[in-house]
Amino acid sequence: MTILIGGAWPYANGSLHLGHIAALLPGDILARYYRQKGERVLYVSGSDCNGTPISIRANQEKTTIKAIADRYHEEFEQVFNKLGFSYDLYTRTDVPHHHKSVQKIFLTLLENGYLYKKKIEQAYCEQDQQFLPDRFVEGICPNCGVKARGDQCDNCSKILDPLDLIDKHCKICGTKPVIKETEHFYFSFSAFQNKLEAYTEKAERENLWRKNALSLTKRYLAEGLPDRAVTRDLPNGVDVPVEGFEGKKIYVWIEAVSGYLTASIEWARQNQENIEEWWNETTISYYIHGKDNIPFHTVIWPAILLGINLQNLPTHIISNEYLTLEKRKLSTSQNWAVWLPEILQKYDPDSIRYFLSVNAPENRDTDFSWREFIYSHNSELLGAFGNFVNRTLKFIEKSFEGEIPHTKIDVDIYDKTKDLYDEVGALIEGGHFKQALEKVFHYVRIANRYFDERKPWIQVKEEVEECKETLSACVFIIQNLAQVLQPFLPFASTKIKTMLDIQNNEWTIQKDLPRAIINDIKPLYERLDLELIEIELEKLLAKSSIK
Repeated sequence: MTILIGGAWPYANGSLHLGHIAALLPGDILARYYRQKGERVLYVSGSDCNGTPISIRANQEKTTIKAIADRYHEEFEQVFNKLGFSYDLYTRTDVPHHHKSVQKIFLTLLENGYLYKKKIEQAYCEQDQQFLPDRFVEGICPNCGVKARGDQCDNCSKILDPLDLIDKHCKICGTKPVIKETEHFYFSFSAFQNKLEAYTEKAERENLWRKNALSLTKRYLAEGLPDRAVTRDLPNGVDVPVEGFEGKKIYVWIEAVSGYLTASIEWARQNQENIEEWWNETTISYYIHGKDNIPFHTVIWPAILLGINLQNLPTHIISNEYLTLEKRKLSTSQNWAVWLPEILQKYDPDSIRYFLSVNAPENRDTDFSWREFIYSHNSELLGAFGNFVNRTLKFIEKSFEGEIPHTKIDVDIYDKTKDLYDEVGALIEGGHFKQALEKVFHYVRIANRYFDERKPWIQVKEEVEECKETLSACVFIIQNLAQVLQPFLPFASTKIKTMLDIQNNEWTIQKDLPRAIINDIKPLYERLDLELIEIELEKLLAKSSIK
């Protein structure tokens, strides 16, 4: 089986915060899980280094677009590495291979008759002497009456045309733009209305997408798909490869979402693979992103794929709701956010992965609070999981000189463990990561209860053979936890495998106990001081403009 996993491409115009990771983490969980199953996995993403957000940041800092893109792309790579993200290729959109592949996609759409020229009116800033990209135009959404930018309203999720905004103004200088005529290429989205309706119906029938993706996509389709301009007068991006359109760029509608394919093509080139073996009708694909990106993945990208005669449309849409912070909406402009470079300096990456998985905004908005984060680390990761591993191995070290007893495993424990692989695997494949992790930690609590009820500290004095049975069962549980938790908590999984000298990485029950002598036992986690709750809250408030 071939599995393609595409993680949404973050804009390289500012640091990543917890909301970004909450949306993207499912991709790494899926990639790690399917690799354990022995499937062929391609997991790609990259930094979006083209377009408006970066040029806005460059204008603000009076520096170059490249300097901003380089700074944040490098930071993103560091953050993803520290969090254990296992991309096969993490690239960027301002590199030659991406530009070349996007231009080829554009020309294929043109050759297939899905692009046409049209003269349109566009917002132009006389003070800055430039046509304004959609995101450079701000105003009031005509649909819901809330402040919005020119491409999409974050409040009601409606895709907009900047000319539809009420009280328009230029984001750069704040002046009211004038309307000027310019010529652009339009993409015939309307030509794919029927195919996309059938595609969405199939996804609903087979329960392949999250509910938010289904409801939003059905709404767009019910309104009728309008043709959209897919070139722009932009300061940076992929050049339109057509004579007479010099200086114009291919817009994000085509350019950014094509990154999944362009990254795959580049990975295939680097690894001397045939791209057609990865992008075909039998490939199962997962697209990982936040709900604000739903139409790009369920309408725009499928239409492009159909337009270039690729039939492997997105299979699973993993579209998370929003993560709030201390009961308030995350706001980068007001610095109401927990930034990844900062939190990774002080806290275990497994703690972040655990909290954002077990509190994932899969079907509704969920909240990150410092209190819940600290308590979940201490009670679940340390108190339940880490404590079970540590006390079992320490007991073996102390009472059996580190030699793991090998006895027949309790039948009930064996059956529960075998069922765990099946149940957790099915939940992961269905995109239910929160339920999957909850099921694993229910198993952890059963393990702790087993240890307490068997009382090996008494058995070792009165019934040594029973004590050996207890410890064999506990090591059996631990070595299987190291496999089952590897997609969620890769760092703890690696520590356990190192202590027990386990070499394999498989999604199947581990029957044979390790033969290693345990002599270098280290705690999986350290306890977090509860005083950190107030310290982090005070720091958050002090840095934020929200009072």
